[in-house]
This record gives sequence, C-alpha cells and structure tokens, in this order.
Amino acid sequence: MTIPKATRATIMPCLRYRDAPAAIDWLCKTLGFKAALVVPNEDGTIAHAQLSYGNGMIMLSSIFDTEYGRLLKQPAQVGMAVTQSAYLVVNDADEVHARCVRAGAPIEMPLQDEDYGGRGFTCRDPEGHVWSIGTYDPWEH
Repeated sequence: MTIPKATRATIMPCLRYRDAPAAIDWLCKTLGFKAALVVPNEDGTIAHAQLSYGNGMIMLSSIFDTEYGRLLKQPAQVGMAVTQSAYLVVNDADEVHARCVRAGAPIEMPLQDEDYGGRGFTCRDPEGHVWSIGTYDPWEH
C-alpha cells in the first residue's frame, strides 16, 4: 500500500446540508472553522466548500440529487440517526461548549472529564450531524 504524499490531512469528512450557507456560518462561528474556499451556485446553494480547522479540513456542499448525493441521507431523513461523526480537538472544551449552548446546539453527551483523558462533550449541528468535541488528542497517546 502506498501512503499519500505528506500533507496537512489525508482524511477529510464530506458533509451535505439543506442550508449549506447557514451551516458554514454556524460551523465557523460556533466551532471555529475557517472558510478556506466557498463555491456558490447562482441559486444560492453551495457547489463546494472547504472549511479548515487547525491542520484538518472538512468539505461540504448543499444537497443535490446526483449519483453521489443519492448515496447519502441526512439525519432528519433517518430518525436523526447517523453512521459517522467527527471528533474535533480543541484547546478549551468549556469555551466551545458554551458557544454551542449559546447557539442552541442540542447537547447529546454532557461536558465532562473523560476516563481516557481530556475533557469533552457531544452535540449536534443545526441539521443533526453529530460532533464530538474535546481536549483529548489521540496523536499524543
């Protein structure tokens, strides 16, 4: 197996949102992502966006009825279930938790000190995607 070239991150979650512009705003203001690239369509939908966080990145777009788009379901379409979630390493879980609460994010698992180290919590973004956020850094263990 060939390892990819050295780069900032070699795995990038890809998400779809009904209201991608609002999701970009929420992810940047609430979780601290930076909009590295946003490609809007003329109708206001988002063809493609790249949001960076530290040395990582997520990619997202609006929901489209395409071959790839039909492979994916939104949490609201499947009883708010998800088959994947993202973990975001932060310096201050309490601060990010407070921002999430102020933004109205449903907190699924409370802010707590974890048995395996670090402090964290789990919430949902406005469209139901699950985000675990904490100070535990798996690269340090």
